[in-house]
Amino acid sequence: MSELGPSHLLPSPPLLRIVLYEPEKAGNVGNVARTCAVLGAELHLIRPFGFHLHDREFRRAVMDYLEGVTLHEHVNWTAFQAGLEAGARVFAFSTRATTLHTRAGFRRGDYLLFGPESRGLPVWLREGLSALKLPQPGVGRSLNLAVAAGAAAFEAGRQIEGW
Repeated sequence: MSELGPSHLLPSPPLLRIVLYEPEKAGNVGNVARTCAVLGAELHLIRPFGFHLHDREFRRAVMDYLEGVTLHEHVNWTAFQAGLEAGARVFAFSTRATTLHTRAGFRRGDYLLFGPESRGLPVWLREGLSALKLPQPGVGRSLNLAVAAGAAAFEAGRQIEGW
C-alpha cells in the first residue's frame, strides 16, 4: 500500500468559474447562477453591479438554486486579479474576438469572463487575456449574457468531462 502525499489533500478546483464583470441585469445574473449550480461551477461577480443581490428580479431568476452556488463578490477588477491562483487561465468572451470557444482547450478550474450586457468587456481587459467568441452567423449584435455564459460553460464542460 502506498502513502498519499500532501497533494492528495488539496481540494480539486471546481469544474469552471464563471466571471461577470460589472453585470447590469439582475435576471441575467440569476440565470447564470442557476447554470453554475447545475454545472457545479463557481460564480464570480465584479462590482459595480447594476442591481442589488436582494433584488426581486434576481431572486426570481435564481429561484432556490443560489444555495448550490459558490458565489464570490469582488469590489473591482484589481481585487479579482489579486485573488487568482498562480497559473490561472482567464478567457474573455467577446463578439470582437476571432477565436471560437470550441478551440480553447478548456481545463478544470478555468475562468470564463463576460462583460456587461450593454457594452461588453472593455478593450483594455480583452487585450490582456485570451479572447474567445461564440459563433453568431445570424443577425443581431450579440447573444443575451445568460445564454452566452450557458453556451460557453456547457462547451467547456463537454471538453473537460467528455459529455
